[in-house]
Amino acid sequence: MGLTACLLGLLALIVAGKCSYSPEPDQQRTLPPGWASLGRADPEEELILTFALRQQNLERLSKLVQAVSDPRSPRYGKYLTLEDVAELVRPSPLTLRTVQKWLLAAGAWNCHSVTTQDFLTCWMSVRQAELLLSGAEFHRYVGGPTKTHVVRSPRPYQLPKALAPHVDFVGGLHRFPPTSSLRQRPEPQVAGTIGLHLGVTPSVIRERYNLTAQDVGSGTTNNSQACAQFLEQYFHDSDLAEFMRLFGGNFAHQESVARVVGQQGRGRAGIEASLDVQYLMSAGANISTWVYSSPGRHESQEPFLQWLLLLSNESALPPVHTVSYGDDEDSLSSTYIQRVNTEFMKAAARGLTLLFASGDSGAGCWSTSGRHQFRPSFPASSPYVTTVGGTSFQNPFRVTSEIVDYISGGGFSNVFPRPSYQEEAVTQFLSSSPHLPPSSYFNASGRAYPDVAALSDGYWVVSNHVPIPWVSGTSASTPVFGGLLSLINEHRILSGHPPLGFLNPRLYQQRGAGLFDVTRGCHESCLNEEVQGQGFCSGPGWDPVTGWGTPNFPALLKTLINP
Repeated sequence: MGLTACLLGLLALIVAGKCSYSPEPDQQRTLPPGWASLGRADPEEELILTFALRQQNLERLSKLVQAVSDPRSPRYGKYLTLEDVAELVRPSPLTLRTVQKWLLAAGAWNCHSVTTQDFLTCWMSVRQAELLLSGAEFHRYVGGPTKTHVVRSPRPYQLPKALAPHVDFVGGLHRFPPTSSLRQRPEPQVAGTIGLHLGVTPSVIRERYNLTAQDVGSGTTNNSQACAQFLEQYFHDSDLAEFMRLFGGNFAHQESVARVVGQQGRGRAGIEASLDVQYLMSAGANISTWVYSSPGRHESQEPFLQWLLLLSNESALPPVHTVSYGDDEDSLSSTYIQRVNTEFMKAAARGLTLLFASGDSGAGCWSTSGRHQFRPSFPASSPYVTTVGGTSFQNPFRVTSEIVDYISGGGFSNVFPRPSYQEEAVTQFLSSSPHLPPSSYFNASGRAYPDVAALSDGYWVVSNHVPIPWVSGTSASTPVFGGLLSLINEHRILSGHPPLGFLNPRLYQQRGAGLFDVTRGCHESCLNEEVQGQGFCSGPGWDPVTGWGTPNFPALLKTLINP
């Protein structure tokens, strides 16, 4: 009887396939610049697809995040374990049963779940995937600086209507790996200046942000930090050693990465990967460091999604993660964005601090039906991450006060409403800024970012044994801010306090305490007559260019060390 019921259930799903729905109708499927099609994939080629299963109790999760992240709450700092989170969000037994039956009937094999059971990763052939995901048509593509090969579908996929309550989306069909926006700028020319420094190095950062030689990890705690990379790029231990030899002589530091999660290729080192590791490990000096490196990438997988799966499957993680990845909000499906945002909520509930680069296009710009608008970036626009903008020295050769780096990403989300923790700060900015762009360019009621900033201009990086000057981007400011938060976590752990966790509620309550306010400069935007390339401008207090400002380490430590 049980077998008959099973077969009838599967038959119902297959019949329901005639009546299907599109989970991601608004996902951009145009080929990114620099990518080319190599034609249809072989029908027998093997794919790995990731199925995001519908979670439960998201309202409760949201309330818990608020409680553990708000210093005014009695639950502040009482974070959930991964097992607690799993208990809360785990899909219903019906969802698990329905999706597993459907995949089994389609011939999927080697399916793996995660601790939270809300993702399922399965192998199948291209032929099986095209039958399973009606409308999909898999092609091979090559592109990016390292000529990466991927398999993607240029056409939208559909799922049986019966799965609508059970599956959020399927990963591995549309989104291409990101490319780096890091740039090497020409050396600034300032006539008649005897330079005090020739670019940003760890000692320049330590001088500007007031760190002493004693501001390093103690080596006695289980504190750690991590950076995640999704480009087909690698760092080399030999570059890290050379970087520390050149620039790390005046502070205690670790010589190598403690743990690499994912695949470290043996190819040439990438500047972005080298930068992330070198500045996280020199700002968060002498603290054990993990690197997530294009984790577990297969040609049909999305590297960023793979990183999220790893977070859902590892119970002991570094408290601070810095990530230099971003996409235009409008290029991603709303289903995908909302689900990724839930993954950040899960991380926040566990007390993880996720720092994302704000992007390197200022306010951004896009044109729809001939009308210009600013273009927000995601995950920078997620209300559950701390977003880091960028600054430059007022005098490029001196350790001076900071001004806006014109590339610093910032603005207002078109997807997420303004979270309550930033209500007062953003209202104040909107009502007092003398240089607001026309209101048609941005969604004033959206989540506003960045939250903080750090230097993003003129860094020295060692890559493939060569010291490279004037590297710029918020990919630089993000690991620097992350490293300083790791040093603060070190003090908190030694004092018997939990790590900082999701920082934003506390950051906004403290109204920029412990940060240098950046009040000069504007970032770039649309090059049209109306705004003439100018986005938002910084000013006193919080602004959508540099957030609350850049770290003054001793003052920031003082405001964040106590419970």
